[in-house]
Amino acid sequence: MGTSKRERQKIGHKARLTAEHAAQARYERRRKIGLGAVVAAGTVVVVGLFVLLSDNTSTDTTAVTTSTTSTTDPSSTEVPVASALGKDCVALADPLPAGAPSVPVPVGPPPTSLIVENLVTGTGAPVVATDTVTVNYIGVSCSTGTIFDSSWSRNQPATFGLDQVISGWTQGLVGMQPGGSRLLVIPPALGYGSSGQGSIAPDETLVFVVDLISATPSSATTIAP
Repeated sequence: MGTSKRERQKIGHKARLTAEHAAQARYERRRKIGLGAVVAAGTVVVVGLFVLLSDNTSTDTTAVTTSTTSTTDPSSTEVPVASALGKDCVALADPLPAGAPSVPVPVGPPPTSLIVENLVTGTGAPVVATDTVTVNYIGVSCSTGTIFDSSWSRNQPATFGLDQVISGWTQGLVGMQPGGSRLLVIPPALGYGSSGQGSIAPDETLVFVVDLISATPSSATTIAP
């Protein structure tokens, strides 16, 4: 009787251990499944955030690029000056600077050779091609009638060596006397040619009136037209 009772207690204890082990195993399985779900959900969230941030970054970069492009000032691009080749000379279109003489532009087809005309004859030793001269001058683009340069506008004469200027000036001022005034009509080949210069168009004929103040043997590099 006593033995049977102890056997039954052992069997019952063993059954309880088996049940507890089974319950513990089920708990561990549920815990692992739950942990896996949490990890998977976390991964999805992280990936989702990464994609979202990537999209936002891409959008912002595009916006900045678009903004930069849209705010570019088109006027900052230099527009080439159209060639004056084949265009007739027109009358002076700009008002003269204070103190400047009138400029008799030869209206019509531009001359093909240098024109030199004394408007006022000076006195003293004639200019030679190696002299340094001090002058007042005004320059006009033949095809537009616009003034592109004038020492009268600056209220300051210019001094330069005749070997440092365009050929039309070197040739055109030779023989001029101090106190004189001279008209020069300079074809492109003796001016700035097919390249032009600043606001002076390629193949432009140039018209100058030059007043000679003084001339000396050349010895220094100075401002030139």
